[in-house]
Amino acid sequence: MPWTKEDYPQSMKNLPAKTRDKAIEIGNALVDDGYDEGRAIPIAVSQAEKWADGSSPDDSHSKEEYHVVSDEQGWMVKKEGSKRASYRFDTKQEAVEKGRELVRNNDCSLVVHLKDGSVENTVNSK
Repeated sequence: MPWTKEDYPQSMKNLPAKTRDKAIEIGNALVDDGYDEGRAIPIAVSQAEKWADGSSPDDSHSKEEYHVVSDEQGWMVKKEGSKRASYRFDTKQEAVEKGRELVRNNDCSLVVHLKDGSVENTVNSK
């Protein structure tokens, strides 16, 4: 069931309204992509908080963002907002190496997740 501004997970209750709305948007997209709710919620909250910290009224276009995440088939590098993986690997190390290559060669950032979906670290281009 998609979350709304009136019906959302308890863990989003104390977020500022704009951040909560973004978390709901991200969470719904993750669930649509096949993530289970327990995994989608912490990712959505983390990404919404980063969005809120990095956004400004003048910042209409932010950097592309890639995520290293796991699923039942292994590890993947996935562009933010994409339904499909950009790259797929057997190991997390291979996925992180590819993600770091993307950051070196493009103006983008990489968010590396643990198996439980929480954020392990972020790599930004210079």
